[in-house]
Amino acid sequence: MSDELTQKVFSVIAATQRIPVEKITIDSTFEELGIDSMDGVNILFALENEFNITIPDEAARTIRSVRQAVEGVDKLISGDAEKPAVAN
Repeated sequence: MSDELTQKVFSVIAATQRIPVEKITIDSTFEELGIDSMDGVNILFALENEFNITIPDEAARTIRSVRQAVEGVDKLISGDAEKPAVAN
C-alpha cells in the first residue's frame, strides 16, 4: 500500500469525521478516534466515492481500524485495475 493511498484515506476519514488528519495514524482504531458504527458507514461511503469502488457488505462489517480501511481500499483498487474499463 502506497503512502499516497494511505494519506488519501486519512484525509477522507478526517474530512468525514471533522477531526485533524494529524490525529489519525495507520494503527488508529475507529474506537480510539471516537468513530461509532454509523460514522463508520459514512466513512465507507466516502471512501467508495473518493476511490470509485464498491466495498462489499461482508467486508464493510469487519472494518474497525484505519489499517483495515487502507488495506481494503488497496485490495479493491488493485482488483479493479485488472478488469477491463467499461464505457458509460
